[in-house]
Amino acid sequence: MYKLLLCGRYLRTRYLAFVCIVSVMLGVATLIVVNAVMSGFSTKLKDRLHGVLSDVVVDTDNLAGFADPPDVLMAKIKAGPAGPKIAAVTPTVEVFAIMQFRAGHPGGPLITKPVRLIGIDPAGRAAVGGFSEYLVRQKDAPAPSFDLTADALARYEANKRGREREDATLAVPEAPPAQAIRLPDAPPPPDAAAMTAGMPVAKLYGAFPGYALAHLRYTNEAGKLVEETALYPGDAVTVTTVGGETLRPVSGTFLVADYLKTEMSEYDQSFVYVPLEQLQAIRGMSGRCSALQIKLKDYEADKASVTAELQKLFPYRDVRVNTWEDQQGPLLQAIDVERGILNILLFLIVGVAGFSILAIFTMIVSEKYRDIGVMKALGASSGGVMSIFLGYGLLLGAVGCGLGTALGLWITEHINDIEAALTKLTGRAVFPRDVYYFKDIPTNIDPAVVGLVNAGAVAVAVVFSLLPAWRAARLHPVRALRFE
Repeated sequence: MYKLLLCGRYLRTRYLAFVCIVSVMLGVATLIVVNAVMSGFSTKLKDRLHGVLSDVVVDTDNLAGFADPPDVLMAKIKAGPAGPKIAAVTPTVEVFAIMQFRAGHPGGPLITKPVRLIGIDPAGRAAVGGFSEYLVRQKDAPAPSFDLTADALARYEANKRGREREDATLAVPEAPPAQAIRLPDAPPPPDAAAMTAGMPVAKLYGAFPGYALAHLRYTNEAGKLVEETALYPGDAVTVTTVGGETLRPVSGTFLVADYLKTEMSEYDQSFVYVPLEQLQAIRGMSGRCSALQIKLKDYEADKASVTAELQKLFPYRDVRVNTWEDQQGPLLQAIDVERGILNILLFLIVGVAGFSILAIFTMIVSEKYRDIGVMKALGASSGGVMSIFLGYGLLLGAVGCGLGTALGLWITEHINDIEAALTKLTGRAVFPRDVYYFKDIPTNIDPAVVGLVNAGAVAVAVVFSLLPAWRAARLHPVRALRFE
C-alpha cells in the first residue's frame, strides 16, 4: 500500500514529473495523428486504385488487341477452373491519345492534352465494381450509360448553331450560279430537303472525361485557387490516336455526357472513357479488345489461385495477368516503406521522453537518499524500493499516454478545421487541393495502432526507469543514514 501512496505523492509534488508527462503526451499524440493521416491516405488511394483497375486485369501488349473476340475470351475464362470464382468480366480497349476541345464555348481557346483513352461498356464496367461511384451525374448508378441528357443535347445544338454562324461570317461570298436553261417538258429540279429526308442521322457518342480535364484550376491574382469549367455536358471533344498495327492516325468526336471524379489528380487529368464499340470502329479493331477486367467473388481468398489459372489459359508472351495490387505494387510498397520509416523517426520523440524520465528519476533518487534509507531501515525490501520507482515510471507513462491519446484523437477528428485555421492564419494552403483533389484530409483511426503506440510509450517509460530504480534498490540503509 505504501508503494502506491509514495507514487501518488511523487506525482503530485514533483513538478519535474510534468515535463515527463508532456513529453510522452506529445509523442503519443504525434504518432496517433500521423498514423491516422497516413492510413487515411493509404486507404483512400487503395480504394481509388482498386476501383479504377478492378480485381484482376488480363491485358495484351499487342496494339491491335487479342486475336479472339471478347465473347470468346470471356466464355473461355468462365468455362475454365477459375470460372466459379469469378463474379463478372468486361472487355475494354485502352490506348494513348491526344484530346482537343474549345474551352467554355465554341469560340474559346483551343486546348490540347495527352490522355489515356479507354473504351468500355459502362454497364459491364460498373458490374466489375468501383466505377459508377466516381461518376458525377450518374453516381452509384447500377447501369450507367453514355446517353446525353436533354440539357446536354440542347447545349450541343446551340454550339452547333454558333459554329455555323461563325463559318458563315468567315466564308467568302461566291458568285451566283449561272441560270440553268430548263426545257418545257423537263422534270422539276430535286428538292434538297426531300433528298436528305431518308438519309440516316449520325449518332452522337458520349464520353466521360476526367474531372480535372474538364475543369481548369489555377491561382488568380489574389492568390486564391479558382476552378473554371472548360467542358460542359454536350460540348464536343476530338480525340486522335493510332489504329491497327500500322500506327496510322485516326480520330473521332465525342460529346461530354458525364465526368469521372476519383479525386486523384493522376487519373482525373488523364482518363477519358468512351463507348467500346465506337473506339473499336475508330481504330479498325471491330470485335476485339485489349484488356479484360475481372471481379472475383472473394478477392482475398481467390486472387492467387485465379491468377495462376488465368496464366495457364493465356500462356503468351504478350499477355499479362495481374491483380490490381501487382500493377500498383511499387506505389503501394513505397507508401508502406514511408509509413514505417516515419513511425520510426517519430518514435524518437517518445525516446526523448524516456531520457527525460531517466534524468529526473536519477535526480529524485539522489534527493531521496535519506527517505530510501529510512524505508529500508524500517524493513522495506530492495524489491519493494525498486517497485516504487518502476511504478512511478509506469504511472507517468500511463498518464502521458492517456492525455496523448485524447489529444491525438481530438486533433485527428478536427484536423480539417485546424488545417483551415492554419491556412487562414499563414495565407498559404497547408493541404493544397490542386495537388490531391481531395475535399478533405483523409484520416483512418486504427484501434490496434493506437493500442500499440500506447503500449510502446508505457514500455519506454518503464525501461528508462529501471536504472534509477536499480540504484535505489542497491542503497544500503546504514550508508544512507550515517550522516543524518
